[in-house]
Amino acid sequence: MDVFHRIAGIILPVFLIILAGYAYTRLRGDAVKAEIVPVNRISSELLCPLLLFSALAAREFDVVANLPLLLAGVLIALGSGLIAWPVARLLGYDLRTFVPPMIYNNCGNMGLPLAVLAFGPAGLSEAVAMFMACSLVYFTLGIRILEGGRPGPRRATLRMLANPMMLAMAAGMLFAVLKISLPAVLMQALRLLGEASIPLMLLALGVRMTDVNFRSWRIGLVGATVCPLAGLAVAYALDSWLPLTAMQRGQMYLFASLPPAVFCFMVAENYRQEPDKVAAIVMLGNLAALGFVPLGLWMGI
Repeated sequence: MDVFHRIAGIILPVFLIILAGYAYTRLRGDAVKAEIVPVNRISSELLCPLLLFSALAAREFDVVANLPLLLAGVLIALGSGLIAWPVARLLGYDLRTFVPPMIYNNCGNMGLPLAVLAFGPAGLSEAVAMFMACSLVYFTLGIRILEGGRPGPRRATLRMLANPMMLAMAAGMLFAVLKISLPAVLMQALRLLGEASIPLMLLALGVRMTDVNFRSWRIGLVGATVCPLAGLAVAYALDSWLPLTAMQRGQMYLFASLPPAVFCFMVAENYRQEPDKVAAIVMLGNLAALGFVPLGLWMGI
């Protein structure tokens, strides 16, 4: 029960911020939807990359010790997308709408604090490893899926790897491997900027929730179920052959149980890929986390 209360203490404030964005849009009208677009761009191109960089560069990161966990993160992301693909086909959903959120779970703004609560400060580096692995899959395969079947030329793979999130991840990894330390004042500034992306993303999600209709809620319920169940199924399959420590095993199951990331909604908004449906998937997925995250923690014991 204490674990449930801790999880609720992280998830419920998320919904209060989303509710604030929803209420503000209802009060101000549709003009807010246009005003939030440049805010989303700043978050995705500046603030979110700084969040990832500061998480990697500010901590000691043992690459060799975390290689099995990095592999687990990559395989869970890939496996979840592979499971989601036939589900989307069967139910008639656009693959570009449904599959990417199944690949990229909320391992950043929900996964990192949950890992600290569940495993203590020593568990943060493992959580960052999963965050990095999931980001790598999403910003290569996930973005490629989003661009599939769209009119006009696709971005080259090298250009896609040069997006701000991938560059921030590469820089953070370099700092971690070489043990490069930035001045404390500068690191604090970078961390504060990165953390600002979390409430901004949630507010933007609340703004978009005003467009959610009954049809969107249906795909939201499916996505909220498929994402953690697919992740946990892949984690269970990996459990028997990956050489994981007890903490890494718990981290793997926690990671697998997480809901779709809020960042998926922002990317869908930028690509104009049915953002109302992605918003429903994210919203209901984070609500369902109250049940699936305790399940993941129990499986990882």
